Amino acid sequence: MTDETQARHDRFARRQAELARLSDAQLKERFWQLCNQVVEPIVELARTHTSPSIERSVLLRMGVDSVSSHGVVDRIFEAGLLPKGAGNVLLKVSERTGKDVRGAAAAILENADVLKGLFKGVNA
Repeated sequence: MTDETQARHDRFARRQAELARLSDAQLKERFWQLCNQVVEPIVELARTHTSPSIERSVLLRMGVDSVSSHGVVDRIFEAGLLPKGAGNVLLKVSERTGKDVRGAAAAILENADVLKGLFKGVNA
């Protein structure tokens, strides 16, 4: 066995021993910490590299018509929620109102207040 392979086996054994000491609840917590750590850079990249045209494109692919997608993205932008992603916002409105995606888009166009309180600490 090469030194590199042995070192890899040793690191694995150390990590395995550390994880063996954790309870199920602690393992779950560690799992979610690692998941958040992995996803964080992706979320930040998406937050800083989106635009209204990208978000309209997402809505079009979700089945929202072109005219509605412009209005929905404008409302989401005005509410300060565009960094959350228009598709994400639309799905949350859909869940909240019990409507399908097109119905949720119509709800946003009819009343921008439906966007309030979707995300903790944003546009509460």
